Amino acid sequence: MKLLNRSALSVKPTQAFVDWINSLESEGEGGEDLALEDVNQESTVYLIPEMDTREALDGFVSERWLDVLESELRAWEEDTRHWPEPMDKALFERFLTVEHSYLAVDLDDEAPLEVSEVDDELLADLD
Repeated sequence: MKLLNRSALSVKPTQAFVDWINSLESEGEGGEDLALEDVNQESTVYLIPEMDTREALDGFVSERWLDVLESELRAWEEDTRHWPEPMDKALFERFLTVEHSYLAVDLDDEAPLEVSEVDDELLADLD
């Protein structure tokens, strides 16, 4: 077990986010609507600098909310013309819930951590 020098944000979509996803699907092939439970199985964890107070966390989220929102939207729709507007903090708060963990622990004793830059192609390959 290894203690990482990071905190973490767990980001989960809200029903409003799922409704947006379903509106995209209704424009296409017309499959079955996704449920919030389905989408929450694919929540994202973002490692962030160590934070030890709520104020520090709030400050970090205030600086990076747009990066997180764009990453979450891009995971479902690459074409930014289909993204909801306006892209503001209110949309972030309506579309996503954020939970904070002060500690991040790596339980994998076998494989070393690997670092890869995240780009649009990587996110598209996860779909």
